[in-house]
Amino acid sequence: MPSVAVKLYSVFFKFMLKHRLQNRTQIPADDANAATSFGVTSRPDEESTAASNPLFTDGVATKDIHIDPTTSVSIRIFLPETSLGSPDSDLRAQPKSRAKASRPDSLTGSDLRRSSYGAATTDNVTDYHNRNSFNHRRNSYGGNVDDLALKSENGVYRGYAPAGKNCRKLPVMLQFHGGGFVSGSNDSVSNDFFCRRIAKLCDVIVLAVGYRLSPENRYPAAFEDGLKALHWLAKQANLAECSKSLGNRRGGADVKKSDSHGHIADAFGASMAEPWLAAHGDPSRYDWQIQFLNRSVPFLLFPCWVKLCVLLGVSCGGNIADYVARKAVEAGNLLDPVKVVAQVLMYPFFIGNVPTHSEIKLANSYFYDKTMCVLAWKLFLPEGEFDLDHPAANPLVAGRGGPPLKRMPPTLTIIAEHDWMKDRAIAYSEELRKVNVDAPVLEYKDAVHEFATLDMLLKTPQAQACAEDIAIWVKKHISLRGHEFSY
Repeated sequence: MPSVAVKLYSVFFKFMLKHRLQNRTQIPADDANAATSFGVTSRPDEESTAASNPLFTDGVATKDIHIDPTTSVSIRIFLPETSLGSPDSDLRAQPKSRAKASRPDSLTGSDLRRSSYGAATTDNVTDYHNRNSFNHRRNSYGGNVDDLALKSENGVYRGYAPAGKNCRKLPVMLQFHGGGFVSGSNDSVSNDFFCRRIAKLCDVIVLAVGYRLSPENRYPAAFEDGLKALHWLAKQANLAECSKSLGNRRGGADVKKSDSHGHIADAFGASMAEPWLAAHGDPSRYDWQIQFLNRSVPFLLFPCWVKLCVLLGVSCGGNIADYVARKAVEAGNLLDPVKVVAQVLMYPFFIGNVPTHSEIKLANSYFYDKTMCVLAWKLFLPEGEFDLDHPAANPLVAGRGGPPLKRMPPTLTIIAEHDWMKDRAIAYSEELRKVNVDAPVLEYKDAVHEFATLDMLLKTPQAQACAEDIAIWVKKHISLRGHEFSY
């Protein structure tokens, strides 16, 4: 069972959440519609935020970017310090990493994970801690904190700017925060801490998406914002390739004032390739692309270079991640060269009209009980269209549309023992496995909803173990040599 401290905090948390949700139900419709054109992505009066820090003070540098001029959608980039390593270091480290196949002792205990479904995730796994051997390398190919270009005339450090052509490339992960669609943000203290942990453990560039919240912006605003972030990433990949083809230095032309030639602009004539992503984002991997044709020729396989992207959704962010994954499958080559190779759904916010066993037994569970979550769905779904079998809420509802499940990317599902939403997440994973999609489920013993991302629980052993388990699974699908991380 959860500790006494967790139970007490849960009572206080539910009281505050209920008060906030009830206040939002009283927002006049006119006031809600007035905010639709731009939207709200955070509520600073309800939770503290963490300022972006472009320095590698704790192993990760961050910066905020507003990606859409018509809405408030933003992205916080988490760049791990391992990106400063030599681009050849991955190849040198792989033989050593394969020689080690044991997990840290802290993760082998049964007290951290109750059980798993589908593929096992604990045996014969590469020791990923070797991947973080670059953490203390400051003078390397990708640029360093002593770069002269990073200091102004008065000696004040202005933040990391890539330097040189041999920057180490890392895959990109799109992260969608939780909060029941009505709260939370990509720059909250808890989400900032979680994304920094994931960036370091997975050795990826994390893009935390700040999507519009309800009731100011109801469905499908948050889902469209998630897809907009993926399209923005694809545009950045293409802008970076254009810059490369014109001989520009990777990392953008805005580092020095003298570099004023060769700017690459988008259709608005204003946007250049984002320096951090251009220098460090999306390593290419030679892979097989599937092109679906017609009934006589169902599909065609052809080789191509792809840039790797992983989706990670927390709670309601899991619903957004699954929607973005479906749209990415539908888009196919339109997102080239970006390819979604995997997704992680952390205790997704699934629900339905017909209650499952866990929804009945655990309806009054810790932190997020079913009554408050139903109220959150009422605030999110369009007025007059409330239905718990809405495609945004129930992934297995008949007639949902979209691509067949067999075309979905590999999906890791994280669930908690004391979470009333877990049965529907398990059912969705089972449907994916029936059509041969790699879809394991990890259930954590004595855990509650958001046990790995809630502010109070972030530093618990279970939260750390969960992040490490995610890192092991993600690295299986982002390896430059294909699926070299086997279970």
